[in-house]
Amino acid sequence: NMGASQDRLKGSIEALTQAGVAPVSVIEGDYSARSGAEAAKKLLDDGADIDGIFAANDIMAAAVVRVLTEAGLRVPDDVAVVGFDDAAIASEVTPALTTIRQPIRQQGEKMADVLLSILSGENPPPSTILNTSLVVRDSA
Repeated sequence: NMGASQDRLKGSIEALTQAGVAPVSVIEGDYSARSGAEAAKKLLDDGADIDGIFAANDIMAAAVVRVLTEAGLRVPDDVAVVGFDDAAIASEVTPALTTIRQPIRQQGEKMADVLLSILSGENPPPSTILNTSLVVRDSA
């Protein structure tokens, strides 16, 4: 239900569609390791022909890697895994996660700027979009 979640989903589906990747399966989660593991197990149990999984965050992606590995699959040889956030866990898990990095510090600075603008009676734009970047590691 979060706007950020909806944006991540919409953006990833648009990018995959533009890249000619179809069909795309979506399994909802709640950003927890448990939901990442459950989603991976569901994909495996459904017998889906999976060559890549894009998780909504790195915590979920790390759990996906664990489930795939326990099922005898090799990441990234059999299934590529990409996370989101570039959290500390992304470089701690094996294989290290390819992920999308958000400019966390810049987000905080922009939020503070917006708050100060509102407090001084200004009417700042309703949203600010900051650039993300792909951090390529070993999982994709």
